[in-house]
Order: sequence, then structure tokens, then C-alpha cells
Amino acid sequence: MHTDFDQDPLFAPPSGASPGASPGAPPVLTVSALNAQVARLLERSFPLTWISGEISNFTRASSGHWYFTLKDDAAQVRAVMFRGRAQYAGFIPREGDKVEVRALVTLYGARGDYQINVEAIRRAGVGALYEAFLRLKEKLGAQGLFDRERKRPLPLFTRSIGIVTSPQAAALRDVLSALKRRAPHVRIVLYPAPVQGQGAADRIAGAIQTASRRAEVDLLLVCRGGGSIEDLWSFNEEVVAHAIANCAMPVISGVGHETDFTIADFAADLRAATPTAAAELAATPRADWIASLSADAGDLRRAMRHTLNDAHQSLDNWQRRLLSPSARIGHQRLELVALSTALTHALRAPVQRQAYALAQLRARWASQRPDLRALRAEIASQQRRTAGSLANQLGQKRNALGALASQLDLLNPQRTLERGYAIVQDTKGKVVRSPLQIKPNEVLTVRLAEGSAEVGVASVQTQLE
Repeated sequence: MHTDFDQDPLFAPPSGASPGASPGAPPVLTVSALNAQVARLLERSFPLTWISGEISNFTRASSGHWYFTLKDDAAQVRAVMFRGRAQYAGFIPREGDKVEVRALVTLYGARGDYQINVEAIRRAGVGALYEAFLRLKEKLGAQGLFDRERKRPLPLFTRSIGIVTSPQAAALRDVLSALKRRAPHVRIVLYPAPVQGQGAADRIAGAIQTASRRAEVDLLLVCRGGGSIEDLWSFNEEVVAHAIANCAMPVISGVGHETDFTIADFAADLRAATPTAAAELAATPRADWIASLSADAGDLRRAMRHTLNDAHQSLDNWQRRLLSPSARIGHQRLELVALSTALTHALRAPVQRQAYALAQLRARWASQRPDLRALRAEIASQQRRTAGSLANQLGQKRNALGALASQLDLLNPQRTLERGYAIVQDTKGKVVRSPLQIKPNEVLTVRLAEGSAEVGVASVQTQLE
């Protein structure tokens, strides 16, 4: 009979099959080989998946591995979570806890027991709550509720602190103990509100609004101890986030442990890892303030001492400088005499210096002044010689001028005209020297020694007969 197992390589004859089997006979498997093949078949058919159930028979081995049974009302399955995965679980399950595990379905070959290998574990319902947490965080972040610009600084010196928590909460005792130890001078005001359960979120928001409306504290703490995500869910409600953001005074959120984050942490002005840490952040220790005040007092004393010493020294200086009126007048009289002497000296000294300089200049001028009498005699002699020479030259020039005048008089045309000659000019005033320049019937001007006449030409003869 032919079956599918004959064709499936998963069921091929393994190395553990009986060696005496004939080639056509069905394979004979060892138990180890069978369990190994079943384990591979389960792991291939069921990839990693989330499984919900209740914890039962939980055992934590010395090796760090966890062994337990996961069950519901109708069935159960063995489970193992190895140490490498268990250290990241975030909590240790207890009997009866409702959980969700991400596991690989397999077979424990040594016993042939069907089981699941757990890769991750969380409390039941955490997945849906975490998704709701992320949606609300994204929504409020888009509204600007978590913006850094909205965060307010804590007061430097806190005189009163308000606490929003349950009066029965262990977190309240931790906060009060921390404040009593660090800052017993701070006044505490409790605004009671339940921190989990039905309607707790509205009560928490109401307590925050009451503190904001009364404005009787400098700082507000919103806190509670650790727990599951369900226990802390009241601090993941939108109404609480808006109440924190709208509070009149700065708010510190101290909810859960170091790894717990809530919407209130993002909306608060400052997040503390634990309620005790919130108390430590809220108030500076009194010892620190006392030490600071002591240091300031020491600085003030030193500054005052230095100021007084400077004042005393200045007073001594003024006292030494302070004189009686008569002594001051005498001192000023001496100063006046000194100034008068200095002024007289200042006036006389320049005059004396100028007089001395003048005497030197006079001596130099006297040594370099020429003999004016000899120069005057020389000038008179020169004047006489110059006058004689000029008179002689003038006589000679007059004689030469007379001779030239006589020669000029002989060449004067007027003298020629007076001897009976005449000058003939044409109509253009040109002197006529040749008969060829004259035309018949032309009018000529004849210039005589005394006057002139115009003469008409009857005829022209180029030669004398």
C-alpha cells in the first residue's frame, strides 16, 4: 500500500533506521528520530504566535529557566522560558496569573512531551492597553500637551508641597518620610484620591484641579507605587493629563518604578522614577540650605568687615587732613606769599632775559655797523664826478643834435618847395614822377610851398621839345 509518507522527505529513512530493513519495506524509526521529526514538523507548522492562558505549576530553576503550565478551562500545555528570555520579562509570574506568551510550538524529545518554548511574556490584556496608551500619547502629543516649551521650572525655594495620592498608599509614606528627612520645614498638603479602580482617574483629576484652584502650595506631586499596567491605568487617562497640564503650579509625576511610564509622566513638568525620587526632586535638603546660608553669612560678614575697615581707613585719612580754621588760614597765607613770589619772579625773569638779549643784539649791531661819514664823502665825490661827466656828455650830444638838425633842414621838402619847386599828385594821392603816369584830361593836385592847386591836363608830352 502506497502512502504519502513514502514521498515526504521529512519521513525519509533516517540514520537511526534499522540497517537490516529491506529496500521495499516501510522505514523503521528510532524513538529519537521520531520525536525529532515530529518536533520539526510542529515548529514548521506553527510559527511564533501569541497564546493566552493561566499560569500553573510555576517553577524557577536554579539555572534561571522558568517551567510552568499554561491552561484554560478546557486544556493545558507545558511551557518553558529559558533564562536568556526570562531576564527580559519585566515581572515574575505567580500562580493564577493571566498572561499572554509569544511561543514556538515544539516537542521535548527526551520525554516525548509536547510543549511550547516561550520567547516573550506579558500580562493578559497588556497588548490592548499598550495600544490604547500609544494612541492617547500620540493624540495628546499632537495637541502640544507634551511640548518642552510648556514645561515650567521648579521653584528655587519650596515652602509648601501638595501631594495627590491615596492616604493608604505606601507611596505616601515614602514621600512623607523622604520630605521629613530632607526638608522638615516644608508644609505638606494632602489632596486624597484613589489611585486605581473604577472612577479613579476622575478623582485624581479632581484633586489636581482642587489644588490648582486653591493655589496654596508651591509645587504638586502626583504619585503612587509600582504595579501592573492595569494598576497604573488611572494615570493614563486623558482627563488626568489635561488636569496636570492646566495646573496653576508646577507638577512632578512619580508613578510606578523606574521602568514604568504613564501619560501623566509626559504631561507633568518633571518626571521622577519613583515617588521617593519625586520627593527628593521637590525640595532641596534643609542641610543644603543651611550650608548655603552659612556660606552666604560668612561672605556677608567678610564683606561687611572689609567695608568697615575701608571706612575706618578713610576716616583716619580725613582726620589727618582736617585742620583748625586759623591753621588753615595761616597755611593758605603761606601759599599766597609763595604764589606772589612765584608770580613776581615769573614777571621779572622774562623782562630780564629780553633786556639781556637786547643788549647782545645792540653790541652785535654796533660791531657790524658801517662808517657812514666815509661813505657819505665817497658818495659826494661820486656825485660830483657823475655831474661833470653828464654835463660834458650833454654838451657833446647838443652839438651833434645841432649838426643833425642842420642836415635835416637841408633835406626838408618844404625848403625845396620854398625854392620854387612843386609836388604833383594824382587823384589817388600818389606822387607823379613820369609823364607816362598822366592821362589827358586828368585832374592833378599840385602842392606848393604855401598851399595846393588842382590842375587839368590838356595833353601829355613824354619828351621835352
